[in-house]
Amino acid sequence: MDSQLLPFATQDVPRYTSYPTAVQFQSPFPGQTSDDWLVALDPEATLSVYVHIPFCRQLCWYCGCHTSVPNSYDRAARYVEYLVKDIRRQASLFRGRKGKVTHLHFGGGTPTYLDDLHIGEIVEAIDKGFGLASGGEMALESDPRTLTRERAKVLNGMGFNRISFGVQDFATPVQMKINRLQTFGLVKAANEFLREAGFTSVNFDLMYGLPAQTVESVAKTAQQAAELKPDRISVFGYAHVPWFKKHQKMINDAELPGVNARYDQATTIERELNAHGYASIGLDHFALEHDDLTAAARNGTMRRNFQGYTTDVSDALLAFGASAIGEFPQGFVQSARDTLEWSQKIDRNESPVTRGLATTAEDRMRSEVIERLMCDLSVDAAEIAKRHGFDPSIFDDVAEKLEPAIFAGIAEVKGSRVSVKPKHRLFLRTVAAAYDAHFVAAPNRHAKAV
Repeated sequence: MDSQLLPFATQDVPRYTSYPTAVQFQSPFPGQTSDDWLVALDPEATLSVYVHIPFCRQLCWYCGCHTSVPNSYDRAARYVEYLVKDIRRQASLFRGRKGKVTHLHFGGGTPTYLDDLHIGEIVEAIDKGFGLASGGEMALESDPRTLTRERAKVLNGMGFNRISFGVQDFATPVQMKINRLQTFGLVKAANEFLREAGFTSVNFDLMYGLPAQTVESVAKTAQQAAELKPDRISVFGYAHVPWFKKHQKMINDAELPGVNARYDQATTIERELNAHGYASIGLDHFALEHDDLTAAARNGTMRRNFQGYTTDVSDALLAFGASAIGEFPQGFVQSARDTLEWSQKIDRNESPVTRGLATTAEDRMRSEVIERLMCDLSVDAAEIAKRHGFDPSIFDDVAEKLEPAIFAGIAEVKGSRVSVKPKHRLFLRTVAAAYDAHFVAAPNRHAKAV
């Protein structure tokens, strides 16, 4: 890595899956406000729905998700009861036209920890309460170690057409260090089951910066992943936060690659995927030519939300489950992270929301600027400011903030347009931070840029 890039690679910056970011969410936040925003939705609003399932069969030591390993399935069954109850409660408040849920996403955790009956019960409650749009996207995250041919058929029969696997790395030494053993053959078989069942989109998640990883090992993993031809591949840098995620203490700090090695691993993965026909999308996604994300990236309609890069252009995101984050035109809401507190609120027929943020007109304007930069690698902030009724001078300080990035060759400024060179896409978040009115540099608050 060029020495001029080193200071930027080590910066703690937000991932900008929302703006303002979750760090700015207020707590406590009235659940009634969330209910009021739901009631106030335009009757013709299109919806996206996120369902959080916080359970796994085994804890991967790198994991940063809100999840746990239940001591029995009964705990998951009870969780589903509360989940369905809250879906029905919110549906009773909804005044919009049904049948406009264009995107449904199950995340976790591992949603397929649930049995088919319970997954079907949740899907049915959402369809009855809000209405799934014909031809919409239904996606879920899964563990390839637990997927069978029969289960793939059942899930597709429920309407699921997109699935995401956590692959991370195919090298056995790496898998042993992170407590996630799954062979290439196992993932290949799971992929074949999905294609046979009729899934039209498969996504693999890969990681760099894990213990025992080398440039050679990540190159081979990228080659093996591309051989299976998933439609999309996401590549994330491991964030080591053992003070926040206690199980990460099982990973020895001394065995983690340094920043130069992380950079080399990330750029190696990109080169390998590009060589196998995957287009680089935004910060960290890759997609084949036929994938609709590739088209959205090219025509400027791609979006970025809590699930990453997406073609989802819905008017609101409804979220169900402990810790789940939703978005309305007026702001963001997040349910209680603690499942006991979450279930107690639902028992009282209350909104389980405990955190949130009512956004301002300036927040929404800056959100569009940051989203376009994160999606397109280029943005004319003055044009967006004027369209939102703001004087472009609101961004007069950006050029000064970006001077170091411009000097390092990361960013380019032409008039009011700021662009990030494709070869420096890893530093997109650093450039985006220049437009963030809330951002305050603080150690360990956000993930490293690389």
